[in-house]
Amino acid sequence: MIKRQSKLLDILRQASATKITDLPDADLGRAETEPFPFLAIVGQVEMKLALTLSLINPEVGGVLLIGPRGTAKTTAVRSLTDLLPTVRHSLCVHGCTEEMIEQLGMDGVCHDCATKFGHGEPLATLDKVRIFELPLNARLDDVVGGINERVALEQNRVRLERGLLGHADRHILYIDEVNLLDDAITDAILDAAAQGYYTVRRGPLKMTYNARLMLIGSMNPEEGRLRPQLMDRFGLRAVVRGLDEPALRYQAYERAMSYKRQPELFAASFADGTLALAEEIQQARDRLPHVTVSEAARELGLTLVEKLAIDSNRAEITLFEAARAHAAADEREEVLAEDVQAVALLALRQRQSPELTQFFANQAEEDGVLTAVFHQNSS
Repeated sequence: MIKRQSKLLDILRQASATKITDLPDADLGRAETEPFPFLAIVGQVEMKLALTLSLINPEVGGVLLIGPRGTAKTTAVRSLTDLLPTVRHSLCVHGCTEEMIEQLGMDGVCHDCATKFGHGEPLATLDKVRIFELPLNARLDDVVGGINERVALEQNRVRLERGLLGHADRHILYIDEVNLLDDAITDAILDAAAQGYYTVRRGPLKMTYNARLMLIGSMNPEEGRLRPQLMDRFGLRAVVRGLDEPALRYQAYERAMSYKRQPELFAASFADGTLALAEEIQQARDRLPHVTVSEAARELGLTLVEKLAIDSNRAEITLFEAARAHAAADEREEVLAEDVQAVALLALRQRQSPELTQFFANQAEEDGVLTAVFHQNSS
């Protein structure tokens, strides 16, 4: 029997074959507002697969793109705009939702939202997932939130407002050059990502905000290493290298210049494929809750983790959740061994720790000496 090919995976594989229509000279009076089309990125199948799987299943834990400058890492992330699925989004500036009332009661939301809830008015609505980009020059208050200085000066009252982490709840937080991030901001992101919420305290004022966000980061390894604590928060790690084939490199050049001359028309030439891919991602996301892991896939995944001697249980979480997303993308409700194999490199690379291996070896040697002493004294 011939296996039916997934539309989503087929779109990703065939994207580089899309033809560019003849474009006119640039209209120099117009701004470039259209993002570069995701499907117009030449090659880089691993990067595109990792980003697509993260949209289907946020539980993979985000994506880290590692590679040199000029390999379309930032372009790829920004091009996700037209592919993003829908999510419930708060209508309140404080991020209040009906879910917060279920978890924390009326005291878990602001006074206005408690009143609205009492009158049967909605606190959230369906909206598209959005990408929030964290600039390197951001202050800590920009990230976690703080006192609204304008309100304090103009209205002589103090009010806390959520920062970028709060606004990114159920959305995507993108950090370019993540390895150069300030330590204080890194710690705040780590804390929020681990708990799914964070608390802001300014004097007697205190407010807790949800921060169930998906992290996407990009970095150039030439510019320094990423802190291990933050590295561990990225589920998938995609290595992004320059294109090998001269024909593909020239195709990438042609597309970059075509987009620069007329971005709107260039994006329109990929519109059909973009709409089809967006629809397939949403359908795969809707299918995901019904996807289960087969015994063969489970055994292969656990064997890989065991043979690589990976200690962190996040390895299994990322591996199997990515495999579930891959099966959903392939329009199936059962994860097969081939799904695990397809995502293994993305999920398991860089999870081994030579430092920990050496630590445990030294510890075992020390324990052996202590055990020998115990036996000598007891005999």
